This record gives sequence, structure tokens and C-alpha cells, in this order.
Amino acid sequence: MTKQTVNPTVEALVARSNRLGADPRNTNYAGGNTSAKGIEKDPVTGQDVELLWVKGSGGDLGTLTAKGLAVLRLDRLRALVDVYPGVEREDEMVAAFDYCLHGKGGAAPSIDTAMHGLVDAAHVDHLHPDAGIAIATAVDGPELTEKIFGGKVVWVPWRRPGFQLGLDIAEIKAANPDAIGTVLGGHGITAWGETAEESEANSLWIIETAAAYIAEHGSPEPFGAALDGYGALPDDDRRAKAAALAPHLRAVASHDKPQVGHFTDADVVLDFLASAEHARLAELGTSCPDHFLRTKVKPLVVDLPATATVEEIVERLPELHEAYRADYTAYYERGAAEARARGEEPPAMRGADPAIVLVPGVGMFSYGADKQTARVAGEFYVNAINVMRGAEALSTYGPIDESEKFRIEYWALEEAKLQRKPKPKPLATRIAFVTGAASGIGKAIATRLAAEGACVVVADLDLEKAQAAAAELGSTDVAVGLAANVADEAAVQAALAEAVLAFGGVDIVVNNAGLSLSKSLFDTTEADWDLQHDVMAKGSFLVAKNAARILVDQKLGGDIVYISSKNSVFAGPNNIAYSATKADQAHQVRLLAAELGEHGIKVNGINPDGVVRGSGIFASGWGANRAKTYGIEEQDLGKFYAQRTLLKREVLPEHVANAVYALCTADFSHTTGLHVPVDAGVAQAFLR
Repeated sequence: MTKQTVNPTVEALVARSNRLGADPRNTNYAGGNTSAKGIEKDPVTGQDVELLWVKGSGGDLGTLTAKGLAVLRLDRLRALVDVYPGVEREDEMVAAFDYCLHGKGGAAPSIDTAMHGLVDAAHVDHLHPDAGIAIATAVDGPELTEKIFGGKVVWVPWRRPGFQLGLDIAEIKAANPDAIGTVLGGHGITAWGETAEESEANSLWIIETAAAYIAEHGSPEPFGAALDGYGALPDDDRRAKAAALAPHLRAVASHDKPQVGHFTDADVVLDFLASAEHARLAELGTSCPDHFLRTKVKPLVVDLPATATVEEIVERLPELHEAYRADYTAYYERGAAEARARGEEPPAMRGADPAIVLVPGVGMFSYGADKQTARVAGEFYVNAINVMRGAEALSTYGPIDESEKFRIEYWALEEAKLQRKPKPKPLATRIAFVTGAASGIGKAIATRLAAEGACVVVADLDLEKAQAAAAELGSTDVAVGLAANVADEAAVQAALAEAVLAFGGVDIVVNNAGLSLSKSLFDTTEADWDLQHDVMAKGSFLVAKNAARILVDQKLGGDIVYISSKNSVFAGPNNIAYSATKADQAHQVRLLAAELGEHGIKVNGINPDGVVRGSGIFASGWGANRAKTYGIEEQDLGKFYAQRTLLKREVLPEHVANAVYALCTADFSHTTGLHVPVDAGVAQAFLR
């Protein structure tokens, strides 16, 4: 059997897709799709068969591979025209695509498959460029299309993506042999060519021609005059205000279900919010389906100037949030009533909270079920702002009407796609702040929490090591590394501010940072005592105090976990400073559990013992001193500790991480003020 090679048509399609998808001026993340038609041998008959390769549902052009393509028999796809039941039943055609698949078919075919298969061109690109959508959403889009492109590009009135749109575009191409593409009203562009190079060149020509026309003929102030008091705040003031607002805004976005956040203060956002027309345009909402599926139909806009204080904005938020929820609920009810009048039963409302919050002078906060979703939602609203700018520069922005938006947002096909998503991991939407997390127990905790779906802030005294440890966990959508001297309140506050700007807030706080000096009473100096207490007793207090403010403002409850020690209850020789500060931490757990319970915040502790392997404390001299105390070799210390336990097992950092994870799950939803021993059984440290 000969080795199978990649079809050159597929190679060219993937390369073209990656080039187009790499430039945000061409299309947005996971937006648009590309296709190619070509020949392959049918492995059953040995005869040539004509195939369509098209980007599958949910894929991203910039990172597309051959595995992300749907592969269909072109003769069977074209034959669907003969059984098409009409636009009122066009959704049924999506299921019919499964009967056109070649072999295993690759990725799931998207709703746009008909557009690619029915258009009589070997290569087709459907993209969502800001410049193209600007023309598509202008109220005089048909006239602008003719003026800008002549007969080379043809206007297609808005139609929901599907089989009928594919037929429409195929008919337009047949009737306009000189055309290279279309502008899809309210949506985007489509271009084609007989070669991959020609299709790509035609796509880029449409995009660049539209952008050049807007730049040359557009109004210099498409968003109107600058609003007094709405300009961007200075950098430091802006980020400080954003960090102070973030927990309150997350509470707004998470009323129905917890969300992860993303913050951007890009110039395009700040300029939009500083202009007179921002409120009107924001109220009109987004137009391209790819946009509003991620941003909701419109954002929540804080209707106060940049000069408003944090306190004034926080006071205003409940009223704005209530109005937003009422408006979205009314939108849903109108759309649902229209759906029922058509004989359709729409999916239940998915939540009435905003996905985008705009704060003049500060920037944009975007929200989603994970960091990537939140970040991409923000990127899409930036696209929407660019679209509004282009449309307003030439004409008037006129997005598709709300009934069409509802039909997209609550489309049965979209609901089915959502239902196919994998079940979220146990800690999805939760954000963990772990101190001393660049090594040892802290790193093991960060690793476990990230593996269970949490976003993780790796906080450590050593910034370089913190960033390296975070990078091991994944991209910045998963973890970030920050410098944090827990003994310095200003440094703690700065680290927490960066954490909420990175992920929107904090839900899990792990006080793990520590060190140990193994000395007798007479050898322990005042400096030794102060160092131990500054890092662990005071440090834990400062982290808990400042993190608890965020937890309270978010109104989502949360977990604070102290990594204490068996030594908090067991008196051993030569560790007076260490054990005393661990006892301090242990009682902080009880005190904070009593004080923060009314806010739904659980506070618990872990009492490890004998964690030698992978421990930064033991590696820094503590291990050598303890081994000397016990009269054994340092390399045997782990085994020594194991043999003195009831279970005769060595304790590793991962075992401590397991306990932290367990305490933060729903299984321990009713547990606070508890200390969990992770010591393999040390009878002298039993809690009484």
C-alpha cells in the first residue's frame, strides 16, 4: 500500500487560509471560511471524484490545518438543490450535508458550506473584514458598493447564512461573469477565483479597495466631536481605576452565571468613548453575526464621564445593570414571540447580563466562560467599533434589525453547536491567586488548579521564575506570572490589581509563600523572628485582607486557603520562629472564616508535613538543618518522615495540591474554618 500524500489543492487551501486569517484586517478570530474544489481518487472505486474542502464549523483560518476541513462529494452536494424544500425549511439542509461527506468527512460542515459548494468557482473565500462590513452596514450600502467597486463586486441584501444564501450568491455569479465577489448586506464579503492565488488576490483587493475609499472619502470625525470630560485618563490613573472597578463589573456580568473577564484600553476603544456619538452607536448594537454572537447585541455603557469617581460609578452600576437586563429580556421576549408565530420554539434565554461593558476614559471589559472567550469578545467589539467608524465616515451605520439578530443568536443550529461543547471542568470560570507559586508546593497547587479549569496567577517574589512557571501551564489565557512581595502591602495590592486586569477578578486565594529557618531558641535572632513573621503571618494577613475586598465586591463568594503546617499544632525542637508563625496562620483561618462567612467566602487551611521532594523550603537549608536535628543524612529525610507516619507514605507537593483543589470544589461547599492534615498521619498533630 502506497503512502498517502496530502493533496496539493488542500495544501494550497490551508496556506491561503492561514495567510488570510493571520491579518486581523481580513477577518476576525474564527470568523469566515475558505474552500477549494479538486480531484482525488475514490479509494473504493479507484475513480477520480470531485471534492469540496471547506473550513469546518468553529475553526479559525489563522490556525487552520487539513484536519479542520470538512470534505464533501461535490456531485452529492450539488444534487441537494433538487431536494431543497425552500427557505422556510433550509435549516434541514445542514443535516443533509452529512450524506455528502467523503470518507469520514473531516470536520463538521458549517452553515456556509452551501455558499462554497454551489458557487461555480474552484476557490471561494468568505471573510469578515472591518472595511468590508463597514460598507455592508452603511444604510446606502448598495450604492456605495457600486461606487467603490463598479461591477466587479455585487451587493447581496441581508440574508441569514444558509442554503438559500448559497443559491443567491451562485445566481449572482452566474449573472455577473465579470464579478470577483460580493458584499453581503450587514455581514461581510465573499470572493472567488479559478486558482487559490486568484481567490486570495480578489479577497484582498476588495478589502484594500474598501479601506482606501474610506480613508480617502470618509469624514475625519465619524464619531462626532470630542465630549468634554470623556477623554482617556492618564495611563497609571486609567489602569488603577480599571482595577478598582473590575470586581464590581464582574459582579454585574456574573449575575446569571460566573464569568471570566478581559480588559483592554486600546486607543480605538478610548477614542470611541470620548466622542459624542458613542452612546447612539453602542445602542444600535453590532451587525455581523460573528460579532454579536460573542458580544451580545449591544454593550452596557457607563453613562458617566471619565472624571466620575470609582464610588460614583459603583453607585450607578445597579441601576444601569437593571435597565440592561430589562432591555435584553424584552428583546428576547419579542424575538421568542415572533419565533412562536412562525411555529418555532426558541431556546431558553441564556442570560441577560452584558458581555461587554464600556467605561469612558477607562476602556472596555469583556466577559465569557473562559479567558479566551472573554478576550475574543473584546476583540470582536473592537471590530464592531471599526465597522461603525467606517460606516459613519461614509454614510450612516445601519445594522441588521433586532429580529434578525434574535434569529441568529437563538438559532436552533447555534443552540445545537453550544450543546455539543465539552462539559466545563470543575474550576472553569474560577480565578486563582497563588503566592510562592514559582516552585515547590505553590507550583504544584497552581498546576493542579489550572488542570481543573481555573485561570491561575502565579505570584512569586522572583518575577522571572513566576513568568516561567506560568508559561509551563499554558498561554496567558490560562496563567500569568506576577511579582509579589507578600510582606509589602503596596506590592500585594499591585499584584492583585494586575490579577484582576488579567482575568477580571479573583475567586481562589492560596497563601502559600513562606520560608523556614531551623534554629534553636538561643540561636534565633530578632531578625530571624521578624523575617518569618513578615513573610508568613503578616504576608498572609496582607494577601487575605486585600484579596477579600475583591471577593466581597464580586459577590461570588470564594475560597481563601492557607498552607499552614503540622508544626502549627505540634511542638518540635529548633523551629520556634517557624512554628510560631504557622500557629499564627492557623488561627487566621479561624478568624477569617468567622468574619467572611456572611459574604459566602470559605476560609480553610492545609497542614502538610515532611514535604521534602520539590520543596523550596527544604532545598534552602531547612532540610539540612532538620536532618542534622534528627541525626540522619539529608537525602534520607523524606524516607525518615514517611516512616514516622501512620501510613508510612512520603508526602509530595502534589498531595498538598490535591487537598487545595478538593476544598475549592462544590464537594466542600459547606466547609469553612477547617484545617486538613496532609501528613500521612502524625498522631502528635491530630487536631483536637
